[in-house]
Parts: sequence; structure tokens; C-alpha cells
Amino acid sequence: MVDKYLVTAALPYASGPRHIGHAAGVYIPADIYARYHRMKGHDVVFICGTDEHGTPITVQAVQEGVRPIEIADRYHKVIKDSFDKLGFSFDNFSRTTREIHYRLAQDFFMTLYKKGYIYKKEVELLYCSNCKRFLPDRYVEGVCPHCGAEGARGDQCDACGRILNPTDLVDPHCVICNTTPTTRKSLQWFFKLSAFEDAIKKMLEENRHWPDNVRNFCLQLIEKEGLKDRDITRDLEWGIPVPLSEAKGKVLYVWFDAPIGYISATMEWAQKIGDPEKWREYWQGNAKIVHFLAKDNIPFHAIIWPAMLMAYGGFSLPWMIPAYEHLNLEGRKMSTSRGWVVELNDFLDEFDPDMLRYYLTINAPQKRDVDFYWREFQRRVNDELADIIGNFIHRTLSFIYNNFDGKVPAPGEFDERDKEMLRLIENAQLTVGKHIEEFNSSLGLKEIVRLAGAANKYFNDKQPWRTLKEDPQKCATTLYICAQLTRSLAIMLAPYLPFASQRLWRMLNLPADVHKQNWDSASELGIRPGHEIRKPEPLFVKLQDEVIRRREEKLQAILRAQSQTVVTAEEFARLDIRIGKVVSVEPIPRSKKLLKLSVDVGDKRRTIVAGLAQHYSPEQLVGKNVVVLLNLKPIQLMGVTSEGMLLAAEDEKGPSILTPDRTVKPGSRVK
Repeated sequence: MVDKYLVTAALPYASGPRHIGHAAGVYIPADIYARYHRMKGHDVVFICGTDEHGTPITVQAVQEGVRPIEIADRYHKVIKDSFDKLGFSFDNFSRTTREIHYRLAQDFFMTLYKKGYIYKKEVELLYCSNCKRFLPDRYVEGVCPHCGAEGARGDQCDACGRILNPTDLVDPHCVICNTTPTTRKSLQWFFKLSAFEDAIKKMLEENRHWPDNVRNFCLQLIEKEGLKDRDITRDLEWGIPVPLSEAKGKVLYVWFDAPIGYISATMEWAQKIGDPEKWREYWQGNAKIVHFLAKDNIPFHAIIWPAMLMAYGGFSLPWMIPAYEHLNLEGRKMSTSRGWVVELNDFLDEFDPDMLRYYLTINAPQKRDVDFYWREFQRRVNDELADIIGNFIHRTLSFIYNNFDGKVPAPGEFDERDKEMLRLIENAQLTVGKHIEEFNSSLGLKEIVRLAGAANKYFNDKQPWRTLKEDPQKCATTLYICAQLTRSLAIMLAPYLPFASQRLWRMLNLPADVHKQNWDSASELGIRPGHEIRKPEPLFVKLQDEVIRRREEKLQAILRAQSQTVVTAEEFARLDIRIGKVVSVEPIPRSKKLLKLSVDVGDKRRTIVAGLAQHYSPEQLVGKNVVVLLNLKPIQLMGVTSEGMLLAAEDEKGPSILTPDRTVKPGSRVK
């Protein structure tokens, strides 16, 4: 029986271009895995598509004054173009705005609803009085109640990975207008996730082949907090309408809707190939379902999604969930909003896609966060791709083309060194395949580099330039072995470097497509004596210093722009900064971070809310002279009006409030 695989890559939000971090942690490893299993002769369907109902899209649409579908249309094309350029071999790249997905998502809701796994409940939600809307997930940001990280979204904290509701956030604010929201009651529908706690825990305990960062994170989450029911509807105009008459104006929450896209995209694929029911073989049969994703998507794919499948019934559960860590840029976390990012389209406008595939695989963020450095990228491309792999291939093919009329020579008797190289090919083919199957594609690629390095040494040790005259038969044997090595490299590189491997296959003048070759044939002597090759060309071009320098200078310019905002003396004079004396301090209920200070600033007392609770006790602050900014627009924080800002310095130890070096009369101006 042929093994079946349903491989998915996390659906990218159609809210902007994808960057190299997305490629490193999801799409490249998924493509390598799918390509490899096809070459093994397995039945593989590789699925992806854009997630087009997320609040990032609606937020951007509001900011641009356009309809959400216009944002989705724009970035679906941008994302697909960059994915095509990188050679991702999706069998179907769909969209969650397609009718087939709407129908299936609503069917999921109704099936779970009728089974009693979805119920309605009136809840308090955050409401922005300025925007006049409820604030679902990414419309609101604040402080994580679990780890204290700032900038946590209303659906999840990126710092600790916890799943959140907007009302969980401390010090929340609307991302559109920065207003502090209030709470209002709203009727919402909940998925009874708690009913599946035992089943999910059992699934996690039994799936010992899952990565530790997936199993352990989820098991610890269940152990500490248990599984709580999740609201799966939102008060939005954009999204899949909840199919109930009493739920008018509500849509399905994107994280209920999005994973169903894996199934709807498979259904769409089945329709495209003319066999509409074939999708069932992968979702309701014995196929191994593999979800490639980044670590911040772990709880949704390893807890909520399997629970949804269990609730519906009749679907296979995920067999494997490889979850990659993050890729940083030059020692800093990537940030699209700050411009500290390398977008795929920008990269691919200048560089060979296989260079990126190579570097992001050999330096994959598989078990820890890693960094993309432009100089390291250049070094690996030049020293490994060009000088090890490319060098061996070019010197082999050039030698055959120039000295044997472009025809692979017939070998003589193999000596021990020749036999050793043939054994290395066979071992490498097995080892590389094993690494890919075990979701260690980085180790597999390193094995290929080692094989090419050994091939270079073999070529040097055999000295064909000398034996060409002294012992032509020995020279012919050497080049015969090197030709076999070159063919084997083409096959083993195919999942990793689809474009370069196909160019090499053409230079070898071998029939069909390298991606149609059987993986196990990489260890065969697949080129016959007398086979004529084409004129060789360099497979990889080295990256010049000037090219990399320009990229580094671009990043430095971004840092300078962020750190060198210049103000005039007149602008500074507009700031009313004065010395104040702290009269009283109170903790703010529901806030782990904020304190309410009453500060004497000379003519009166001001109420100032400061995020010092985790660093100062009230007793440490009362009576202190402090520096405060007074002409700051009052803002509401946790229901308290803050009438100024307390100034502090901050380093790795936390904030340190600024105080004068002697007692100064409250109200004294800071100049």
C-alpha cells in the first residue's frame, strides 16, 4: 500500500507581504518534506492558502479606507507570487474567502451546535466608544496578565504563547485610536473546549513522536490552567456569517474558521482534478496529516483544532505538528511596523531563490530562535554552495566536457577509494532521507554538503589532470565516479534546491524532470558510459561584498531613523516638565503593573498612573521628589484618568524613577 500524506503549511494572513522569517519557520521545511515524499513514491497532497478573515485585514482596511476584500485580494497575489518564486510545490493554494470554504465552515459550526458543543452566552466585551465598535482580538493590545509582556494581542501573547481573550489584557487600548475601551455586554457563541480536555491530554501523551516544544507546551498549559471554553464568534462585518437567525451581525472567529481551510482547500483540489470525493482519502482515511507551523500557532493546532475535529467526528487527527521557532534579523526581533524585516519579494528581486532556501534550511530555527545575518548568508552561499557543492559539480562536468568530448567515460576496475565513494553516496542517500522523514531537514542538507566536500577531496586525491596523460583508464574511472556523484547530488538536492537541481539535471542531459526521479535511485549508477552531457555553466554565483554592504547599510539606516528623531529647542520648550512630590500611592484593582499616584506639583495635586507596581512598593514612592510631564493629554487607564507622566530611565534591571539630587520645591520647572 502506498503511504499517503496530507501536508499543510500554516495559512498566511493576507494582510501584508510575507518575510524571510515566515519562509524559514513554515513554508520551506514543509515544501522540502512534501517534495521528498513525492520522490519516495508516496501519495502526497500539499495544501496551503491565504487566511483572509483575520482582524489584521479589517484593521488595515479601516486605516486605508477600503473594503477588507481589497486588502485580501492585494496580498493574496503578493504572497502567492513570492511563494511561486521560491518554488513551493503546493497542490492547491486556496483562499478562505472562497464559497467552498464558507459552506464548510458554516457546516462545522452547525454540526457542533447541533451536537451540543456550541452554546450561547452573554459576556462582557471591550468596546471602543470612540470607534463605536466592539474590539475583537487584534483590535486591542495591552499587557499580558500571565507574563507581563507589553504589546500582547487580544488573542494571544507572543512572548509566552498563552491564548488570551481581549478582556484578559491589562491596560488595554484600541489599536485604531489608542482609546482605553470600556466593557459592554454582548451575546456570543462558545465552543465547549473543556469537554475535550481528557481526550486532548490523552492524544498529547500518546503522540510521543511530536516535538517537545509542542507536546510539553500543551501538556503544561493543560496542567496549569485546564482547557476553557472558547468564544468562536465576533461582532464584525467581515467574516463568515454565523448561520443562525439570532446571530445577525456576527461572524465566525478567524481561529475557528482558518484551520477548516485545510479541509476546504483539499476539497477544492479534489474538484480541480475531477474527483470531488477524493479529499476523503486524506481527511477520513489513513493518510498522515502533517501541519507545519510556527511556535506561536501551537495551541491552536495542537489543542483547539484537534478538539474541533473530535467534536465533528469522522475526521483523522493530526499525525505530526512540526512547530518551528523564530528567525530574528541581525540580533533583533523582526518587526514589519518598524521596518526591521526582509520581505520575500524584496529579497527575490535581487537574489536566487535557492540561496534563500539553502541558508534558511542550513540555519533553520527548528529548536531555538536563530538569526539571519547578511554576512553569514554571504559566507554560507560562497563557501558552501559555490565553493563546495558548485565547485565539485563544475570541475567534474567541465573536465568531462573538455577532455572526453562531453561524454561520460567508461570506467576501469574500481579501487578501494572508488568503492568508498560509492558507499558514501549510498549512505548519504539513506541518511538524508532519514533526516527529512524525522523533520530534521537541516541535518539532511548538512549531510549533502559533507558528501560534496568528500567528493571534492576524492577529485583532488585522484588528480585526474595528471592521470589523464599518465593513466587514462584511471582518469576515466575517476570521472565516471564523479559523474555518478553529480547525478546523485542533483537528486538529493531536489527537495532543497528545486531550481538549481533542475538546472543541473539539464546540464547532465538526463531525461524528464529531476523531481520525477525516485529518491532511492540516488544511490544507483544512473549514468551510462558514453552518455553525452551539455556544456556546463556555473551552478551558483558568488555574492559580492558590495551587494551585501548595501543590504547592511539599509538596515543601519533603519536603525538611525528609529533612534535619531531630532527636535528643536522650541519644540522641547513646549514640554511642561516639573518636579513633583508623591503624596500617596494606591494599587489599581485588576492591574499587576499600574499604580495610582497623587503628586503635588506646586499649584495642585495631579493623579498620575505609572507602571511601577512590579518594581516599587507604595511605601518606597511616598514622599519622593519625582520628575513629571504635565502637559500630556489625559488618558484613561483601567478606569483612572492619568493627568501626566512620571519620567524614569529603564535598563535590563527595569525602570528607575528620575529624582533631583537635592530636595526641590514641588512645581519647579525642569529646563
